Amino acid sequence: MSVLVLVEPGEELSLQAISLARDLGGPLHALSVGEAVTGLGAYGVETLHVAEHDGLSAYAPAAWAACLEQLIDQVAPDAVVAAGTNRGNEVLGHLAARRELPFAANCIAVGSDGTVTRVRWGGSLLEEARIDSDLKLLTVAPHMVEATTLNGGEATVERLEAALDDADLTVRVVEHAETPTAGVSLAEAKVVVSGGRGVGSADGFGMLEELAGLLNAAVGCSRVVTMAGWRPHTDQVGQTGTKVAPDLYIACGISGATQHIAGCKGAKKILAINSDAEAPILASADYAVIGDLAEIVPAITAELRKARS
Repeated sequence: MSVLVLVEPGEELSLQAISLARDLGGPLHALSVGEAVTGLGAYGVETLHVAEHDGLSAYAPAAWAACLEQLIDQVAPDAVVAAGTNRGNEVLGHLAARRELPFAANCIAVGSDGTVTRVRWGGSLLEEARIDSDLKLLTVAPHMVEATTLNGGEATVERLEAALDDADLTVRVVEHAETPTAGVSLAEAKVVVSGGRGVGSADGFGMLEELAGLLNAAVGCSRVVTMAGWRPHTDQVGQTGTKVAPDLYIACGISGATQHIAGCKGAKKILAINSDAEAPILASADYAVIGDLAEIVPAITAELRKARS
């Protein structure tokens, strides 16, 4: 039995996918497109296959799926695993269509008998299912599996000369439009200060930005805030926004809808500031302050400034 893992260069979630893939058995193969990823041997990867082709200079989902399909024919794995990123889910979706196979997304555990446990309904439900296929395709839910190392050596690196046709490159990235950002990245921040409807207005986020500046934190928001036009979609935390896993998530005036909890449940600690003592987010919070955030947030900021003076 062998397992093939799609790894994305520079993507921490790929290491989480490898850690879950080990539960399926070995040997463990990995595919990286365009460039070699170092250090995978420490996570249990025995062989890293690096796909090379002029057409792979930019991301093309069908081309990545074609590379996986080519490697499947070569190493005959029992399962193909990828991180539950936008790319991981998209590429395995293409692969499933090409092979006419079932595909299980957002898995958090696997069994040797082909069963998987996966996250459904934005994290409010765990589903146990069986993948009825000799070749199992699955992605790993972000921040739900710890990336752990083994006492492994260096992975053997092998080139894969990708066999692609024009159809594989029809859809590809041709340009990156960078969104101007200031400060800490939302996805990588160790602390996130996030606001919801309870902040009251776009101007109300000024006090959250002030607090975030003192904590070297990123500012996030709920979906209702982006729909109101108070903050851009890039700031949204949730199932349809960014999934975060900071050391501390400070939720200010956020009710805690299932979709929002799905985006912040990876946080080590959640502090909720809310005037509603019955707000759903309190069920997920490690700490809570019940009261007017317009008074509480500036009070926290003042204490931080006092402590640093």
